[in-house]
Amino acid sequence: MVICKHIYVSGRVQGVGYRYYTMLEARRLGLAGFAKNLRDGRVEVVAKGQQEQVDKFIQFLNHASPAAKVTSLEVEDNYQWDSQGFTTG
Repeated sequence: MVICKHIYVSGRVQGVGYRYYTMLEARRLGLAGFAKNLRDGRVEVVAKGQQEQVDKFIQFLNHASPAAKVTSLEVEDNYQWDSQGFTTG
């Protein structure tokens, strides 16, 4: 079953390679979506794919970059995303 999650990642997640590692893992798992920095210091992530892979990816987001310090993940279900591939912006 294909699902799509919208995730806001808080903590020290900008300027530490977080989006790059997130992109590599998403592509490894075959997910579509994106990761982008927000002005408030969070990273916004969308992940679409098979439920098992999306669940693994969300767990990965807790420690995606060795230099990051994630303090919280805010996950929204049933997000709509129609693009292919995974990008950073």
